[in-house]
Amino acid sequence: MPTMLERLRDAQNAHDAKQMAALFADDYASSQPVHPGRAFVGRAQVLQNWTAAFEGVSDFVSELVSFAIDGDTEWGEFYWHGRQPDGSLFAMRGVTIMVVRDDRVAEARLYMEPVDPAAEDIDAAVRELFTQPPDAPR
Repeated sequence: MPTMLERLRDAQNAHDAKQMAALFADDYASSQPVHPGRAFVGRAQVLQNWTAAFEGVSDFVSELVSFAIDGDTEWGEFYWHGRQPDGSLFAMRGVTIMVVRDDRVAEARLYMEPVDPAAEDIDAAVRELFTQPPDAPR
């Protein structure tokens, strides 16, 4: 039997928002720890989100890069990509951590972020992340 992550990937690649929503519990709890304001509860929001996703990126592709299962928790690394209506690239990568109960996703934490196409190297990234501005209090 396919894992929940594989079933989600297959529904995403079928561009079937109803099939996606059916994989989630009625009281599904979603959080995005890096973006706390995006938390929500309920399958209806899943349907709304994925309907918008498939309308906005008509050639949406979901690649399940890697996954691990520990009891009722499934960890998956995804690469989502396609083209926006204006032809620009849509690309997100990251990890989802899902708790599966009664053959439905009961809760999940999403760490999916847009791919940054900038050519910034690691040294520049470290400087940006850890260097205080010259006028910052010490």
